[in-house]
Parts: sequence; structure tokens; C-alpha cells
Amino acid sequence: MSHSGRPTIAIAFHSGYGHTAVVAEAVARGAAGAGAEVVSISVDTITDEQWAQLDAADAIIFGAATYMGTASAAFHAFAEASSRRWFSHVWVDKLAAGFTNSGAKSGDKSSTLGYFATLAAQHGMHWISLGLLPGWDSTTGSEDDINRLGFFMGVGAQSPTDAGPEAVHKSDIATAEYLGARVARQAAVFRAGRAALAA
Repeated sequence: MSHSGRPTIAIAFHSGYGHTAVVAEAVARGAAGAGAEVVSISVDTITDEQWAQLDAADAIIFGAATYMGTASAAFHAFAEASSRRWFSHVWVDKLAAGFTNSGAKSGDKSSTLGYFATLAAQHGMHWISLGLLPGWDSTTGSEDDINRLGFFMGVGAQSPTDAGPEAVHKSDIATAEYLGARVARQAAVFRAGRAALAA
């Protein structure tokens, strides 16, 4: 946990081709802009020091591309490795949230977000939803609307399969920034509440 009084947000993600990393960077910007200290961790190369950073964080935001209806294999390996934290209840009462990316507009991203929420629940964490109404859901809407794909559980981003990370849609980037800021604000509330109870 941060000793500066600011909440610490850890972003634990896997990006196979760089698109999900762009979304992770947007989440980090949003959280930092809302006053949090942010650490980003690529879970396929996680170190003991980075595990300790996750343990110390106020909130962990999970992220991975959706492959074959769920998070990537590298993220699943990380989730299984987190069972050591499950046994010792290290992540109990932390905040959690999630984001994912796929090539299709829907792409079964809800399955991945649901998987993240279940992982968080098994650890005894508190899930933070996106908290946005859907965009692009009327004749006056636009694909540039924030939350253009209409996910509620977390951020669902879409990137063309034949384009590089620069093709991540600006609306999805803005939605990811919103999620980071939302988690940072909620983490600040939780920190203040704990401090008040301890006083």
C-alpha cells in the first residue's frame, strides 16, 4: 500500500500482440490522473518483486485479450499462480476491476470479464464495474461514444485483427481511462474509510 496517502493501483495484464497493452496504458493514465500511484505488470514475465507490488496495492485491475472465449493462456497461468495468495488471504478486501480486447465487436468479451470477476471473488476482493451507460445505442449515437460497445462489467475494447496496436479505437481508450479513474476514486474512498475506522 502507498505510504503517501494516495491509493496504489496495480494493473496485471497480458498482451499478446500489443493491443491490450494500449488499453492497459490508458487504464494507467486514468488512474494516475485521478491521483493514484500506478504500477503496470505484464503477467507473463512477473517477478517476485512485482508479486509483492500486487500484494501491497489497494486495487488490482486485471486485463487480457479474449482468446477462444476467455482470457489468454498466459493470464490463466498467472491466475493459477495467484492461488498462493488465495491460501493466505493476501488479496482479501482489495478492489478489483477488469478490461479485455478482441477482434470482433462482441467477441465473447463478457466471458473474459466474468472470469476476472470470478477470480476476484475467489480472492475475496470487491469488484468495481465500469459504471457507464452504453454508448452508440441510438440513431443519434456514434462509434466515438464512450463505452461504444456497451459493456457494464468492465472495459470491452475492439481492435481489427489485421491492424497493429495503433488501431485501438479512441473510444475504447477513453473508456479505459474512465475505468482507471473510477477505480482510483473508489480506492481513495476505501483508504479514507479504513483510516477513519482506525482513528
